[in-house]
Amino acid sequence: MKPNIDYSLYLVTDRELMSAPSIEECVRQAISGGCTVVQLREKKASTGEFYAIALRLREITARAGVPLIINDRADIALAVCADGIHIGQEDLPYKAARDIVGHDKIVGVSASSLCQALAAAEAGADYIGVGAMFATGTKTEAELVSMEELIQIREKIKTPIVVIGGINKSTVPQFKGTGIDGIAVVSAIVAQNDAAIAAQELKALFEKI
Repeated sequence: MKPNIDYSLYLVTDRELMSAPSIEECVRQAISGGCTVVQLREKKASTGEFYAIALRLREITARAGVPLIINDRADIALAVCADGIHIGQEDLPYKAARDIVGHDKIVGVSASSLCQALAAAEAGADYIGVGAMFATGTKTEAELVSMEELIQIREKIKTPIVVIGGINKSTVPQFKGTGIDGIAVVSAIVAQNDAAIAAQELKALFEKI
C-alpha cells in the first residue's frame, strides 16, 4: 500500500548541471537539507548506467525514508524497487505504466494544460507535475503554464500538484495562495555549491506560502 507522500520539496536530478562531485553526494546533501522526494532523470545514460545509478541512489533514499521516483523508465523502477515512476505526455500512457508497475507504486504525470491535468487525474495519477511554470534551461522547448491556468487546475482536481520549471528562490513566493502541494527543483539545488543549504532555503520559502 502506498504511503502518504510529502511532495513539498521534490528534487529532480541532472548530472550535467551538478556541482557536487557525484550524484550520490548531491542527493545526500539535498536530502539532508530537506528534500522530500527524489526523481532520478537520466535522458542520456545507457540502460546499464541508468540501472547502476538508480541502484546506488535507492540505497541512499531508502535509508533516509525518502521516495525514489524514476523518470520514464518503468523497467528501471521495478529493477531497483523504486517507489514509483514519472511519465511525460510523450512517454508511456498512464494505463500502460500503471499496468507495468502495479498499484503499489507511485505514478506521477506531467501536464502543461488544464485538459492534460484533468485527464491525468481522472486516469488515477498519484500526483501531477504542472509546468513549465517559468522559462528553464533544462527544458527549453517546454510549453509555459500561466498562474491563472495553475489556479484553474487546482480548483478542478484534488490530486497533489507539484510545480516545475524555473522554480528557484525568486519564483517560489509567487505561488502563495495557489494551493500547490510541492515544488520540483533542478538547478536551484543541484547546480549550487552546497545542495543542502539550497534545499533548506527553498524548503523554508515553500513553508511560508
